[in-house]
Amino acid sequence: MRAPVLAAAAAVLLAGAVPAVPAAAVPAVPANAAVPCPKAVAPKVPRSPKPTPPPSVPEQQAVGGAALAAPGLVAPAGATPPPAVTATSWLVADLDTGAVLGGCGPHGYATPASVQKLLLTATALPKLDPKQVVTVTHADLDIAPGSSAVGLLEGGRYTVETVFLGLLLQSGNEAANVLARLVGGPAGAAGGVRAMNAEAARLGALQTHAVTPSGLDGPGQFTSAYDLALIARACFADPTFRRYALTESTRIPAQPALRKKGFQIQNENQLIYRYPGALGGKTGFTDYARHTYVGAAQRGGRRLVVTLLGAEPSPMRGWEQGATLLDWGFSLPRDASVGRLVSPGETVANGSPSASASPGAAVSPAPRAVAAHRVARSGRAVSWPVVVGAAAAVVVAALLTTVLLRRRRRRA
Repeated sequence: MRAPVLAAAAAVLLAGAVPAVPAAAVPAVPANAAVPCPKAVAPKVPRSPKPTPPPSVPEQQAVGGAALAAPGLVAPAGATPPPAVTATSWLVADLDTGAVLGGCGPHGYATPASVQKLLLTATALPKLDPKQVVTVTHADLDIAPGSSAVGLLEGGRYTVETVFLGLLLQSGNEAANVLARLVGGPAGAAGGVRAMNAEAARLGALQTHAVTPSGLDGPGQFTSAYDLALIARACFADPTFRRYALTESTRIPAQPALRKKGFQIQNENQLIYRYPGALGGKTGFTDYARHTYVGAAQRGGRRLVVTLLGAEPSPMRGWEQGATLLDWGFSLPRDASVGRLVSPGETVANGSPSASASPGAAVSPAPRAVAAHRVARSGRAVSWPVVVGAAAAVVVAALLTTVLLRRRRRRA
């Protein structure tokens, strides 16, 4: 199905499933009442209960611009309404300029499924030598029964590049465990997950918290459509990732020592085969997350990325929903924007601009007065007045010690 056909299908869905929204009714900065997102009607399917997300932090929801805190549709004033999709949240952005072209609840919490492998890639790719040969361990193969795997063997020896291709083409969960273990060093895969969370914070993906390296569901694991765009932008900035993402097939080598033959794998992302100008991306699915998707394409000198979460595969599959949203993004003027993707290092944990951000970087218009809950609690001691005298100093030291001990317990 080519892009024009997808666009036509989206128009039919929009006309049949929901009333057309007049362009003038889609403000760049939503009013108090949320503008509903155009929704395609999906068949009823059994769903697992959704995990409870953490409390929303206003500063984090406004990262990239105040308009992006909208729980509903945010689009440029006068823009053609976006296509109706089943995704619960999505975002379209320019990979090069960082301009956000539109979205639906872009800062809403959702579970990632295998698009989380992009965060693992952004973390591991700059740190690992693609020619390094690694031996797969028994622990690497500890994945949920029936979950996606590329077919790596215990005791098998593979290059890091082969493991990355297994991760991105076939969404191999055991490949994710291998890469997380390599990045984690002495701490193993758990250290790799901590490195992923540190990378998310560096990128400004403040609503993202990884619990598993693969995206298999875990308690407290969340992301947002906006955060995924930041992560995807970091990935697509790496030429090695771009090559991996457009690889249609590769061969997993034979393991003579294990008496096992090699085999071929194919890229599961249909966008690269069926959308002109596709740059690649990542698919995902779990019962909690439903279908998730990240895809990018270039057209007319522009490179756009789409991220979507919580989609159903009917009436359009995840990549098709991504394709229709990319078509919509490419139809907008080049200067269209409702916000922007922040630069790495620009924000701190509460969404405020970082003191280490580059001097010329634009500053997010997010409110800055109130810190995130965790920062506010742990920072109470520094606002106390200085007390002069030896006795008072002892009291202050004791109180500081108590606060630090409580802080440590919260992080345990």
